[in-house]
Amino acid sequence: MSFIPYGRQCITKEDIQAVVTTLESDFLTQGPVGVEFENACKQAFGSAYALSCNSATSGLHMAYEALGLGKGDALWTSPNTFVATSNMALHVGGHVDFVDIDPETYCMCMKALEAKLIQAKTENKLPKIVTPVHFAGQSCNMKRLRELADEYGFFVVEDAAHAVGAIYNGKPVGACEFSDIAVFSFHPVKIITTGEGGMVTTNSANLAQKMADIRSHGVTKDETRFTKHSEGPWFYEQQSLGCNYRMCDIQSALGLSQIKRLPENINSRIQISEIYKAQLAGLPLTFQKMEEGAKSSWHLFVLKLADASKRLEFFNYLRSKNIGVQIHYIPVHTQPYYKGLGFKEGFCPNAEDYYSRCISIPMYHTLTEDDQEYVINTIKKFF
Repeated sequence: MSFIPYGRQCITKEDIQAVVTTLESDFLTQGPVGVEFENACKQAFGSAYALSCNSATSGLHMAYEALGLGKGDALWTSPNTFVATSNMALHVGGHVDFVDIDPETYCMCMKALEAKLIQAKTENKLPKIVTPVHFAGQSCNMKRLRELADEYGFFVVEDAAHAVGAIYNGKPVGACEFSDIAVFSFHPVKIITTGEGGMVTTNSANLAQKMADIRSHGVTKDETRFTKHSEGPWFYEQQSLGCNYRMCDIQSALGLSQIKRLPENINSRIQISEIYKAQLAGLPLTFQKMEEGAKSSWHLFVLKLADASKRLEFFNYLRSKNIGVQIHYIPVHTQPYYKGLGFKEGFCPNAEDYYSRCISIPMYHTLTEDDQEYVINTIKKFF
């Protein structure tokens, strides 16, 4: 049996031709294909604005800075995520805190968030931004989060890196019905890919403009925004501090080709998830519980073992059988850097217990029936 990874990209002849066509065009960096891809994402995600960027990490930076996060401001997020979610808050000068996860959905626990907000209000330490993480492809409880945001006065940024193609409350994740900004990833293991790349969505013209400025050095060529009269066709102004977070047309061409297959990709992942749940039922493990109103895009399929002491043996056994399982995630607050900021084990017990038991098995839309059957039978043999 050849190696079966936990996730992988799917590149078709149409994808390759789209990239070649762009390589043969007059534009490699910022050109018409980039605009087309952003428009396609606006339609797919149901947002008023969509801005491409060179990674979801860059997108998080753009979002946090556009919302004014800085020195003295707090961002709260889930510990069950990749470190970029919180790191970007530190990069813009804010400080970070973590809200424990729901032990069944593996997303931010709204009861834990509410309790933490009540305590923070008494101490005058409320967050400026809360960033829920749509773990494995399913949305957090965004209705409740929006209610708490309105009550306690914080912004909401959705870390939707896993949730391309997911649905919540009947709308695509990224429509920002309950948030200010959503951030997506197009890394190769995600549901569609641009190689490296990301996208931010919002319904705010003001936030879209701020993020566009941050994405491109803080520079504008829009004469209507100039502070002085233009000196000629070459003229531009730097009006704020920014970075080069732009996505090139080569990447956009790949993304534009890939997003056309998004519905069928999601349907395949849903079918694969249903087979896993049916075939692995009855074993000493549990599956991720779905939030009410959430339809996952199934970026990951995670098993949570009943016996944490079996996890390493299970992991090594599957790897020895050429099944490329992975662990998502080591809780961010237990990383050495964050321990240096004062966090300790025991701070988010649900996330830590989940980490001790979790294992991600192969999930990608081109996973064949034979390969999935092999994975299922191998797991059954272990138990």
